[in-house]
Amino acid sequence: MAEENTNKAPRVINKSGTLKMEDRVAATKQTRDISGKKMDRKGRRDRVKAETGPKEFDEITIAIDRVSRTVAGGRRMRFKALVAIGNHKNKVGIGVAKGNDVTTAVNKATSKAKKTMITFNMDGETICHETRTKVTGADVLMKPAAPGTGIIAGGTVRSIMGLTGVKNLISKSLGSTNKVNIAYAVIEGLKAQVPRSEWVGNEGKAPKATTRKTEDKKAEVKEKVEAKKAEVKEKVEAKKAEVKEKVEAKKAEVKKKAETKKKEIKEKVAAKKPVKKEAK
Repeated sequence: MAEENTNKAPRVINKSGTLKMEDRVAATKQTRDISGKKMDRKGRRDRVKAETGPKEFDEITIAIDRVSRTVAGGRRMRFKALVAIGNHKNKVGIGVAKGNDVTTAVNKATSKAKKTMITFNMDGETICHETRTKVTGADVLMKPAAPGTGIIAGGTVRSIMGLTGVKNLISKSLGSTNKVNIAYAVIEGLKAQVPRSEWVGNEGKAPKATTRKTEDKKAEVKEKVEAKKAEVKEKVEAKKAEVKEKVEAKKAEVKKKAETKKKEIKEKVAAKKPVKKEAK
């Protein structure tokens, strides 16, 4: 009887008194609800499938702030997120939203940004013209820049421009440092971009087509440049060959002098050496 009691005694595995379940019991155990019915997951893990395709837009969270609201019971703390999205071309949007936690706020802001996306005009890899926009206290100046300049801008403007196809830009924030207002000012500035063909005096004008004369001129200049390059290359090669010959001649002369000197020294040594007398 003592052996049976020993086998049936539960084994405590921690201080709280949790009992260790045997493997055979765990394999057959069924989870039941409050009414005693068996609970089945029914493949709930497979309901939400992760997105495997490429994302249409890239997004960046520019700022997350904690905001509070005074209510009857005290202060209610929430989070505010500023999110920008773009397709690295000429589509961009921003969204501001609040939520009880950071994830909720970011998701709501992203959804708003997708709904308020704009399409703006570009001139190559920069903006079409200079623009200065004001939104409440924010005042943002943006200027087009030459290729290779890069994006010279502050944090908020740089973050938004990084999601567009603009690679060269000069920008300066002249007013408030509020990130939300600066972001809206940037969007307004991009909205205001007018393509070169629609500028005053250019209405209806097609871009200048290259004429046959211009193409011939370009070809002629190109040929001259190539001929000049070939001539310079030929001169350099001739100079190299000439220098090489001089160096070789100098080496041969030095070698010849060294051999002559060596021979003279050898003869002097041989002349000073006493001659051995032959034995009778």
